[in-house]
Amino acid sequence: MSSPARPLSALPSASIPEGTRDVLPPDWEQREALRARLSHLFGSWGYRGVEVPALEYADARHPQDARAFKLIDSGGQVLALRSEFTTAIGRLVRAQFADGPFPLRLHYSGRLWLRALTSELGRLREFGQTGVELIGTLGARADAELLQLAAAALAEVSVAAELEVGFPGFVDAVLEDAALHGPARQALHGAVDRKSGADIDLLSRQHGLSGGVTRTLHALTDLYGGAEVLDAAARLAQGTRARAAVAHLREVAALYGGPLLYDLGASRRYDYYTGLTFRAYAAGLNQPVLGGGRYTLDSGSDGGLPGAGFAMGLERLLRAAAPQLPPQPEVVLALDAAGAELARGQGLCAELAWTDDQAELRRYSAARGIRRWARGSGLFEPQVQA
Repeated sequence: MSSPARPLSALPSASIPEGTRDVLPPDWEQREALRARLSHLFGSWGYRGVEVPALEYADARHPQDARAFKLIDSGGQVLALRSEFTTAIGRLVRAQFADGPFPLRLHYSGRLWLRALTSELGRLREFGQTGVELIGTLGARADAELLQLAAAALAEVSVAAELEVGFPGFVDAVLEDAALHGPARQALHGAVDRKSGADIDLLSRQHGLSGGVTRTLHALTDLYGGAEVLDAAARLAQGTRARAAVAHLREVAALYGGPLLYDLGASRRYDYYTGLTFRAYAAGLNQPVLGGGRYTLDSGSDGGLPGAGFAMGLERLLRAAAPQLPPQPEVVLALDAAGAELARGQGLCAELAWTDDQAELRRYSAARGIRRWARGSGLFEPQVQA
């Protein structure tokens, strides 16, 4: 004999951990509609869907290790909740697609968790992402393909946002050309990325940099804008690496064929990304709705497998996207199984009545906005024919 259900007041506290949220039906439906549209788009471009576990082995080399939720399993091993997708997809590729065929096009969708509050929309510690990875090929064509797919994804969900392209290695190459190394180079990366002229001047004095080098560093902070930025960058490019970066960006831009913004003073995570990076901002949001770039999967014996991809934050898309839901079918209340079958056969949504108490059913229908009931072979308005 089952025990009686407890009233809601007897259940544990209704509070939830900071950085998490309940998703109610309207937002859930909108989010799933966005996810479905993007999944269909990615598939039409040849990107096949995969799913990776939410639980991973903790690894100090993981880029989010310090911010991941960790727990101990029954065997004493330290596990972590998935905190980003690229590393997980890389593991999957090494384990399941070691021999390709390459290039390998994959797409994914799911939840991520971070122990520390972040700049995610609403400072969420649990949030959804969907995205793609193009693995096993590099070059301008591959980078242009991802930019084109990113633009198509934004258009698919009616988000007006410009793609902003960076190349963190360009700043590093210019610093290298200026004979900057060690701590000075690391510190100046941060100053240039913050576009802080005051910090650049301070660091230049501390490390005894020449006026010419200091002027070059200031010029890096101004490399933001349209195609003219590439011309300005070319004038700063003295060495082979810097010139190659500008040439690559010109080739990608020509293949992409649309307008792009450039931020060539961005050097954040230059030690992670190995080439082009990109992101997109939508009006009203101070965080990107899309971001990605080129990297190397370096866990194999082949010296590294090239990869690139981008991710889209679903919570951010919910804020930025125009309503994507198709018209919802009318909801009716079915008084019997035959009525439910009739309604669903007509493309309606049928909820089954749980009681014969007509007054209670009327109150519920009024609260839910249900106008019609179904019984047997007919639909009717309860106020008139109940």
